[in-house]
Amino acid sequence: MLQTFDETTDPSFGPRHVPLIRQAMQAQGLDGFLVPHEDEHQNEYLPAANDRLAWATGFTGSAGAAVIFADKAAVFVDGRYTLQVRDQVDHELFEILDLVEGGVPAYLEHAAKAGQTIGYDPRLHSPDALDRLRAAAAKAGATLKAVEANPLDQAWGAERPAQPKAKVVPQPLEFSGESSESKRQRIGAALTEAGADAAVLTAPASIAWLFNVRGGDVIRSPLPLAQAILNADGTARLFLDPDKVSENLLAWLGNGVRLESPEALAGALAELKDRQVLIDPAQSSAWYFSALEDAGAKVVRAADPCALPRACKNAVEIEGTRQAHIRDGAALTRFLHWAATEAQASLPDEVTVVETLEGFREATGALKDLSFDTIAGAASNGAIVHYRPTERLNKRTEAGSLLLVDSGAQYMDGTTDVTRTVAIGEPTAEMRQRFTLVLKGHLALARVRFPAGTTGSALDILARAALWQAGLDYDHGTGHGVGSYLGVHEGPQRIAKAPNSVALKPGMILSNEPGYYKAGEYGIRIENLQVVTEAEPIPGGERPMHGFETLTLAPIDRRLVDKSLMTAEEIAQLDAYHAKVLDTIGPKLDGEARAWLAEACAPI
Repeated sequence: MLQTFDETTDPSFGPRHVPLIRQAMQAQGLDGFLVPHEDEHQNEYLPAANDRLAWATGFTGSAGAAVIFADKAAVFVDGRYTLQVRDQVDHELFEILDLVEGGVPAYLEHAAKAGQTIGYDPRLHSPDALDRLRAAAAKAGATLKAVEANPLDQAWGAERPAQPKAKVVPQPLEFSGESSESKRQRIGAALTEAGADAAVLTAPASIAWLFNVRGGDVIRSPLPLAQAILNADGTARLFLDPDKVSENLLAWLGNGVRLESPEALAGALAELKDRQVLIDPAQSSAWYFSALEDAGAKVVRAADPCALPRACKNAVEIEGTRQAHIRDGAALTRFLHWAATEAQASLPDEVTVVETLEGFREATGALKDLSFDTIAGAASNGAIVHYRPTERLNKRTEAGSLLLVDSGAQYMDGTTDVTRTVAIGEPTAEMRQRFTLVLKGHLALARVRFPAGTTGSALDILARAALWQAGLDYDHGTGHGVGSYLGVHEGPQRIAKAPNSVALKPGMILSNEPGYYKAGEYGIRIENLQVVTEAEPIPGGERPMHGFETLTLAPIDRRLVDKSLMTAEEIAQLDAYHAKVLDTIGPKLDGEARAWLAEACAPI
């Protein structure tokens, strides 16, 4: 569970491993090969055995891709990882390109040559992604070819880590709020309404949610790697490695669930002949579609039927996450007290910062895991959006600088994710101005009211408006969905510039995390989690409006707030938030920490 600070890759990975991949490609008659970050379950965070992109390139971020040709190669990352990738990847071997602006399809259009055959592993790509890649290759006169044996896996060979086999355990009703049987009946009815007889589920989060189980196959997320077939009558077949079956799991699943080994999956898909089978073309890999079509099933392409119900938390899950945030807020506040007092004099390094915060969370006695490796960026490292401290990069905090700490925890009753930026010593006027602009956007997104049917992309501008007025912006999304003791990044809801067709619904939990990053100097981000609330009428209004309830409770550094840049409404909102923090978290503290919190939450 403890965070480590060792580097598992380095820039030599590419020069050492790409020649081996090219040899395996040549043996299969391939001119190129596509290497996505995602694994067979389309996971964001991966077990070591499935982290193919890292092994091929050295890049360890949570989003990316690579294309390897016989004579050239490229690696693709988004705006969060532009600095990290240059530190981890060999620049002479790999061209470094943007994953979002054109990405792999745009690269194939000009980098592929007429007559070339480019391989891909159908277990790693969704049909939606392959459609775009296939069209791009065709424009260059090249052809995509599915491979039976992944040449990267062949090159990795005996050095590849074993697949994880963490035990799968029940998630009690006191935390889930609804039985698996009820969920299966509910989703089964939705399948019937969609004209489907069954659904194939491959997303670990959906399987964990539907069967009320949790696992440990995926780093920092309590997820089991498994597959399932859900029938419209609510019965299901769950394909799970026998080594993962805990003692009471069979009794927990009940008679409506048939537990089978993964080796039986192909045969089970073949049994779906002539049946209408729903499967998500954005979540499940192309291999499943081919298997179903070869079996004679009638494929219904539609969104994972568990995704939206999973995102809309029930009352038990919402109350659980409130309690998790109170518990976590007390731990985080103890850490912020340490950062505002002892750390101001000792100027600790980033590793010490991470270990200190983790220690406060462990002291709760309820911590199951971190929800992701803590981002602790001192001074210039704070400008690296998804920076992770290592022994090599470890930097000491500096007087007159900022410390950005983005962290989270997994508790059985909820998942947390919070970012605080604190001043070390006396901040500059520019730091205070930029922090306040970020804060204004954060407050605007927290207080907004919006009608049913509004998407996150419609709200994103609220978090950026103050920055835009100053000619500033940030290159990441503003809000991601968060699970209930599941993944810290959960769809389908999000708040970002990119269009999103999913309306925000009551019970959805999202982050609110605008930021600003000055390369080489400092970074700023303020992040709370908030839950979409039921629509309520506004006096004099004509339509009921949804809103947000802020879940995260921890003080925001008032030393970084320039009150002159804030409106009276914003000042009142910040003061009200701090009053709630003091009222809720204060009784959980004592001594110096309690006294410090009272001062930190005083009206500005």
